[in-house]
Amino acid sequence: MDVFKKQQNLPLKAVTVSDSFWTPFQKLVDNVVLPFQADILEDKVDVAEKSHAVRNFKIAAKEAEGEFHGFPWQDTDIAKWLEAASYSIAKKPDSALEARMDEMIRLIAKAQRPDGYLNTFFDLKEPGKEWTNMRDWHELYTMGHMIEAGVAHKQATGKDTLLNVVCKIADYVCNLFGPEEAGKKRGYPGHQEIELALLRLYRIVPEEKYLQTAKYFLDERGQEPNFFVEETRKYRPHEKHYNIINTMYSQSHEPVRNQKEATGHSVRALYMYASMADLAAETNDTELYNACKTLMDDMINTKMYITGGLGSTVIGEAFSPSYDLPNDVVYAETCASIAMCFFARRMLEIKPDGVIADVMERQLFNVILASMQLDGKRFFYVNPLEVVPSIAGIALTHKHVLPTRPNWFACACCPPNISRMLLSLGRYAWGEGENTVYSHFFLGGKAEFNLAGGVSIECETGYPWNGNTRYTVNGTGEFTFAIHIPSWCRNGKVTINGKIFKEWVQDGYVYITRNWQPGDLAEFTSDLPVLRMYSNLAVSENVGKVTLQRGPIVYCFEEVDNGSKLAALSIPKDAKITELPGDDISKGAILLQMEGTRRQAKTNALYSEDIPTEQPQTLTAVPYYVWGNRTPGEMRVWMHSK
Repeated sequence: MDVFKKQQNLPLKAVTVSDSFWTPFQKLVDNVVLPFQADILEDKVDVAEKSHAVRNFKIAAKEAEGEFHGFPWQDTDIAKWLEAASYSIAKKPDSALEARMDEMIRLIAKAQRPDGYLNTFFDLKEPGKEWTNMRDWHELYTMGHMIEAGVAHKQATGKDTLLNVVCKIADYVCNLFGPEEAGKKRGYPGHQEIELALLRLYRIVPEEKYLQTAKYFLDERGQEPNFFVEETRKYRPHEKHYNIINTMYSQSHEPVRNQKEATGHSVRALYMYASMADLAAETNDTELYNACKTLMDDMINTKMYITGGLGSTVIGEAFSPSYDLPNDVVYAETCASIAMCFFARRMLEIKPDGVIADVMERQLFNVILASMQLDGKRFFYVNPLEVVPSIAGIALTHKHVLPTRPNWFACACCPPNISRMLLSLGRYAWGEGENTVYSHFFLGGKAEFNLAGGVSIECETGYPWNGNTRYTVNGTGEFTFAIHIPSWCRNGKVTINGKIFKEWVQDGYVYITRNWQPGDLAEFTSDLPVLRMYSNLAVSENVGKVTLQRGPIVYCFEEVDNGSKLAALSIPKDAKITELPGDDISKGAILLQMEGTRRQAKTNALYSEDIPTEQPQTLTAVPYYVWGNRTPGEMRVWMHSK
């Protein structure tokens, strides 16, 4: 298969989002989340965990005195915030926000060493120990996020201030790491990210060494002797021998092209898979693409929650064996689902595939949105599918599962990651290939393309609450318009200027090739039925249970609507499901209501011969992304089915 890129991301300013569902979330991030997060980074908000991120840079720049606070990768919180802020001003200029960014960038540039090295942890706390613990201290991960911020800032503002900093970082990394026979240092990151960053930088600063160093980091991973084993023996001989389980945790147990199962830390793995797909497309590497496809299939078919969550165990924030998908002790880190969107989008650039587009949509409309409070000031790191407040966050086995979103985290990777994801939706909704425009999910607004001498397409949609979407073409010329038709669609149709388009779906996309004229209309219409969804029987947690999905939205049940002991409730197979408008919290959403039953015990004994009785009860389900925004209480996605 020819794996050259079939499509490219659109420039930041080529997409304008005007969408009844997504625009309010983007405005929330613009107006509330970004200022709130900047205040946290500057320690101006009294939250549970202080950030110290900006202060660390002030100390490193010799503009303040004090000690370093935070994790070795604390600088990444600022990098991700800068990237998100760049997306914000790309779509809507904001002089106050840009001035705040400029001040952070000034500090970063002043703190950078002359040779390009940048990391406040090593400058302030562990000078002289650089590159002695690449497995755990994540210097390359930290630098990678700063490089991505520099690319986004350049694309949004045209300024070189941060780009100059990150090019010095990239030059330093490329000069230091590489084949030992070339006189360079052997190694690769404990937390993958630099690979994505170097490939992204390569596209705006086409230095071949950026591409080749990204390739080196991927190719070297898993080679013998294992770098992390050797590093441990050299620098930390007192540690227990670094065995095969540990190397699987870091995805270094075998060369990346040979890996067939998603293992280890889920975010690190998914950042790596995304960079593998990116490199495969850039270098036409069929073997690497096939490895990506195998890993994607493994996750979709055996390791992904219905909400889109990935990484089911708290132990190492990691993937566990196939079909091990517990609902109440799940981890499903927010960053893992964001990283899955990175991976999915890069796979779609190589080969449009409706299954992968569905996965990306599942992440966006469910777990990623659920990770942020609807007021934009609280965030989940862990995304459970079942919560009992008397156990969650209290029992040792459930300490990581919280019934309410915290204000902030000591390791705050997720909140700024959410911001950069939500503000860059256009990069995921649209693509442009050779004489082809791709719509990967329905997103209201306008996108501009270079093909046919310059074409724009306006999208009007009621998605996800109704299945009607209209595309208006502004431009003239012959090209193909490929529209992703979601897998939930049962009776959809596409019309061109009111006439039914008879060709239908290929790999989840309908391809419309014609000589387009200004004002041409392509319309997609479909009912959005409420689907009863069931697990593979190998997922023992969910046998005999059902969950509800309408369009891309997965639903859950909360105590505030249904009372406590949600596990005692059942949904009959023939229950009629009624759609209701949302309340003040879930306004605009559609709620689901049905007649179910509640089991009631005859005794309070722990065990009894008495058969529980069943009483009718009206049940109400809310979109999963809405949960935890009202009175705290139980929550459950999978319900007993009768």
